[in-house]
Amino acid sequence: MGDPCTESNSMAESDSKPPSASKNGKGEGGSGHSFFTWFMVLALLGVWTSVAVVWFELVDYDDVLARAKEFRYNISEVLQGKLGAYDADGDGDFDVEDAKVLLGLKEKPAILVERRAEPDSLVEEPEAEPEPEVVEEMIQPSHAEEAAWPFPDPVEEEPVVLEEVEPEGEEEPVEDEAAPEIEISEEQVEEAQVDWESELEGEPEVAEAEESAPAEEDEDDSLSEDAGENQDTASVPEGDDDVYGSQSMDVESEIQEDHTEDAIDTVGEIVEEAVPEETEEELDHEELLEVDQGDEPTREDENPQEAEEEPAPAEDQPVEKVLVTAEAAQEQKPKEKVKKKKKPKLLNKFDKTIKAEIDAAEKLRKKGKVEEALRAFESLVQRYPQSPRSRYGKAQSEDDLAEKVRSNEVLLKAINTYREVAELPDPPADLVKTTLKRRAERQQFLGRMRGALATLEWLVQLFPEDISLKNDLGVGFLLMGDNKNAKRVYEEVLAVAPNDGFAKVHYGFILKSDNMIAESIPFLREGLQTGDPGTDDGRFYFHLGDALQRVGDSSAYEWYELGHQRGHFASVWQRSLYNVDGLKAQPWWTPRETTYTDLVKALEKNWKTIRDEALSVMDPGRGLFVPEDENLREKGQWGQFTLWQQGKKVEKSCRSVPKTCALLERYPEATGCKRGQIKYSVMQPGTHVWPHTGPTNCRLRMHLGLVIPANGCQIRCTNQTRAWEEGKVLIFDDSFEHEVWQDASSYRLIFIVDVWHPELTQYQRQTLSPI
Repeated sequence: MGDPCTESNSMAESDSKPPSASKNGKGEGGSGHSFFTWFMVLALLGVWTSVAVVWFELVDYDDVLARAKEFRYNISEVLQGKLGAYDADGDGDFDVEDAKVLLGLKEKPAILVERRAEPDSLVEEPEAEPEPEVVEEMIQPSHAEEAAWPFPDPVEEEPVVLEEVEPEGEEEPVEDEAAPEIEISEEQVEEAQVDWESELEGEPEVAEAEESAPAEEDEDDSLSEDAGENQDTASVPEGDDDVYGSQSMDVESEIQEDHTEDAIDTVGEIVEEAVPEETEEELDHEELLEVDQGDEPTREDENPQEAEEEPAPAEDQPVEKVLVTAEAAQEQKPKEKVKKKKKPKLLNKFDKTIKAEIDAAEKLRKKGKVEEALRAFESLVQRYPQSPRSRYGKAQSEDDLAEKVRSNEVLLKAINTYREVAELPDPPADLVKTTLKRRAERQQFLGRMRGALATLEWLVQLFPEDISLKNDLGVGFLLMGDNKNAKRVYEEVLAVAPNDGFAKVHYGFILKSDNMIAESIPFLREGLQTGDPGTDDGRFYFHLGDALQRVGDSSAYEWYELGHQRGHFASVWQRSLYNVDGLKAQPWWTPRETTYTDLVKALEKNWKTIRDEALSVMDPGRGLFVPEDENLREKGQWGQFTLWQQGKKVEKSCRSVPKTCALLERYPEATGCKRGQIKYSVMQPGTHVWPHTGPTNCRLRMHLGLVIPANGCQIRCTNQTRAWEEGKVLIFDDSFEHEVWQDASSYRLIFIVDVWHPELTQYQRQTLSPI
């Protein structure tokens, strides 16, 4: 019991307090304030969350809306476009009325029969209101027929109507409508959508692949031109008659060029008949078969320089005309050639059935896994011995392996496998041509010129209408030194293709080699002006300029200048073709500059001994001095007696002059010079040697005077003229233009010693090929 006053006060306080809410939000006294509070909290949280999303750009609303809109459009286009093929009442879309016609619940409107009877009117309608491009791509007669058959009880005339209406371009606009409710199974709709989508996506990919296909195809991995010649561009025996000796390099690059200008089409005739049906897988196969040649730039792909700095004309010669004509021809010709090329077809019908396996092996080869690729192709050949493409892949893999391991034995296997490809039954013609061309190149690389010539003759027999193969055959004869048959081949080519630049320059070269100087000039000049593949070669500029010099035509230096601009010559004066870049170039040298002062001193100290031994063998009756045979003389007599040739001692000659040879054997810079000679040179009065250049910049030439008349004997190198002295050495770089006159009353006798260019490394001296 408590104080009554206290109890009454507490009761009054309790009456004045509002009823409290429970934890679950339900008011004990029935008030709704607690619910409103939670509502406001949630609302504020939502507002601040929205602000945060927008402020921090957590959601890209534009992208979401665009995707939603695109999805709505795509779904509408798919359903309207695909089902539009079954438009039976001609109103441009598929609706309930069309479904009734297809189900046989309603007869076809007369308008369809009228369209079939008047097909001409349908052709004109799309011109007035062209239909959307997507619809044209969607509607294909073959797909329409295939999709129509699953429907129950189709009208008998329906397939005919679809065939008639659809090709005529019946207008079927795409509308943003939902698909009508008809009795079509989901499987049929999905199948139709998949067909349409693959068809719609397939065509642009094919077009894109064809447009982006490279103009040059790397059909074969080429071996290096010479295993030992790492620093220079090529090597040939010295002399005008043998200047063509390295044409194997150019023929090889040119044949590769023919392969590289087309992307390979492995699907055969199917692509030509129906391009849209070419699949992505087939396009991938084309990329796989693009081979790795190219490297090499092709004559056609070399970027000619503009003739901005034109040589000063000697008199009133039209220098600008010569340069501009050749420049324009070189720049415009490649563009024309690319358009005319056709894709070679390397798969026959059987090979198309195993294309996936060929692709897998080819991928290995492309990735440089040569051994794995070879095993894969060998397995294919074992399983499919009649497959030409599998055997060709085996040959290519052997070819690649030969380069990788530097093995001639492996390369011989590849050459034999290339032959087997051509001997199989039913190989594609393009594959045979590609295979035998490659075989000839590899044979030439190994020096098997007769075998290469037989392969080229085989090619010409198989493809008698192919002018390029006849041109290659002519080169094969030239490599054999058979100018007569080469001349016959090029005469046959020019009889049917008088403007063939390749045949012209080679025919002109042959005429010049036969000393028909004036007759060679128009063929060389016109051939170079065509800009045809294989004509932009330093040898043809060299021989055209030389021929013009010999007939007294000062435009020779215009062509030398153009050859220099093309990158064939180091300068107008220095026109050697087989060079090492970066070597010091000057026409005249001092003994100190050569660093061979010991050799020079030894020669000058022993010059009388060298002279006396020469005089002892000069008897014409002994026949040791042989006439110069490089067609360098305008007139007179010039004899030579050689002791070392291409770094090899001529033992028989040295037995006649033992003291001289013993002296020289102390100096390997001379006796080991594989790109030079050591010889005596005797020139009779009245002799003139045409302006000419040596073949390489890798050597310097020393002249030791032995018997020198008092007057009348001179040598010019570039624009400096000097005279010999008995017992003294002159040193010059014979890759620069030089000329000799012997107008004395008695013979002139000198001793010629070639030495390595002093800036060549020891490795280069060991690995450079002989000339």
